[in-house]
Amino acid sequence: MRLLLQTEPGEFGFREFHGDEIPLYAILSHTWLADKDGEKQEPSYEDLKSPAGRAKPGYEKVQFCAEQARRDGLQYFWVDTCCINKANYAELQYSINSMFRWYRNATRCYVYLSDVSSPPGTGAEFSPQSWDSDFWKSRWFTRGWTLQKLLAPRSVEFFSRERERLDDRNSLKQQIHEITGIPISALQEAPLSEFSVDERLSWMERRQTTLEVDRVYSLLGILDVKISLFKDSEASTAFERLRDVISKRERCLQDLRLTDPRDDKRRIEEKRGPLLED
Repeated sequence: MRLLLQTEPGEFGFREFHGDEIPLYAILSHTWLADKDGEKQEPSYEDLKSPAGRAKPGYEKVQFCAEQARRDGLQYFWVDTCCINKANYAELQYSINSMFRWYRNATRCYVYLSDVSSPPGTGAEFSPQSWDSDFWKSRWFTRGWTLQKLLAPRSVEFFSRERERLDDRNSLKQQIHEITGIPISALQEAPLSEFSVDERLSWMERRQTTLEVDRVYSLLGILDVKISLFKDSEASTAFERLRDVISKRERCLQDLRLTDPRDDKRRIEEKRGPLLED
C-alpha cells in the first residue's frame, strides 16, 4: 500500500508498506473534479512527484487531508487520485480489488464535501441549520464510488468546503438513511453479509459513475467479490459477469453446506432436548 506523508509544509512524499507493517493512516473520500479543456483537475501519482501537481485545483484536497490527519495525530494518509499509479495495470487491478479493505482499515475517513458550505466560526458541528440543506443535496451521495467509502470505514467524518467539521456518520445516520435508503444498521457497521445481494445492489441504483464499468468495480468490496479488470469490449456485460461470479459462489456454498446448521441444531434440540448450560 502506498501512503502519503507531509515531508515539510506543502511538500509530500510517498512510502510503500506491505502486510502487517502498514501504519495507522487517514483516508480521504471526495468527488472528483471534472476535466476542464481536456486537462485533468486532480493531481495524479506522477503529478505529485513534481511541482506541477501543486498547480491543480484538486491539490487543495490533498493539503486538507494532510492537515486534518496531523491534527488527529496521524502521520500517514491516502488519497485515491494520487496514491495509485493508474498507468500500471497490475497495480490498478490490485488497488480496485483492495479499495474496500483500505477504507475499512483506515483509522479515520474524512469526507470532503465541496458543495456543502459552512463558513468558519459558525460552530458547524453545533449549528447544522447552517449546512443541513446543502448536505441533503450533496453530489457525494449520488456517486457510485462513494458508496463503499460510506460503508467501509469504522470512522467517517464529514467536512465542508471551508474544512469545517460538520459531524460524523453515527450522529448523521438518520439523515443519511433518508438520503440514501441504506438501512441504519448497515451505517452502524453491521456485517454486509447480513444483507442480501439484491439489497446491496439496490443501494447503487440512484448513483452514477463516469464509466458504466465503474459501477461494478465500486461494488466489489460491498459484495465481497474479487474480479479481474474488464476489457473495453467487456464493459457492456460487466454486470452479467459480476452476477455470474456471485451465482457460482452461492452454488459452491450450497454444495458445501447441504443443510443449514441452524436447522440441524433445531432438529437435535427437538429430539434430544436443549443444549446443556456451558
